[in-house]
Amino acid sequence: MPVKTPELEIGIKAEDFNLLSVDDRKHTLQSLKGDKGTVIVFICNHCPYVIAIAERLSFEARELKKIGVSTIAIMSNDVENYPEDSFENMKKFSEKYNFEFSYLYDSTQEVAKKFNAVCTPDFFGFNNKLELHYRGRIDSETMNNNNKEIKRELFYAMKMIVLTNKGPTKQMNSFGCSIKWKKNE
Repeated sequence: MPVKTPELEIGIKAEDFNLLSVDDRKHTLQSLKGDKGTVIVFICNHCPYVIAIAERLSFEARELKKIGVSTIAIMSNDVENYPEDSFENMKKFSEKYNFEFSYLYDSTQEVAKKFNAVCTPDFFGFNNKLELHYRGRIDSETMNNNNKEIKRELFYAMKMIVLTNKGPTKQMNSFGCSIKWKKNE
C-alpha cells in the first residue's frame, strides 16, 4: 500500500545537514544548494516507485540545473533490514541511472525526520532562500499508466519558484513506499 506525502507547509526553512555522498565525500546543504532553488528528494534503491522514476529524475535534474536549481537525493532507509539500500548499492544505483547530482546517505535517519519525509520518492522544492514551496510528485506519470502526455510537474513548479519565489497553488502529492525506519529508533 503506497504512502502519500502530507500537505505542503509553505515557507518552512530547510535545515542544514552534513552527509556522506556516493562520491565518498561529506556534503552540506549549504555546499550543494542551487543559486535559484533546490530540490531535495528522499529515495532508495529498492522501491519500485523510485525505480519507475529514476531515469526521469536523472533527466529532470539535468534540466533543473540549466535554470539554476540543484537536485540532492537522500537515502534514509534502514540498511540492516533492507541491505539492497546499502551505501555500496547506492553507488551502483547512482551509476546505473547516471545521476549527475549528489546521492547522500542519511545513516542516522535524522535528516529524514527533520524534513518529515514519509516515502520514497518524497520531493521537496525550495526557493533560493531555502524556503519550502513545493511538496509534490515528479510528474503526472504513474506506475502502469499508459498516458502518453506527461506533465512535468516538478520542473514547472521549480521554474515558477525560480521566477516568482513561490510554487503552484495546486500540487499533487508524491506517493511511494514508506521510509524503512529502524526498529529501535
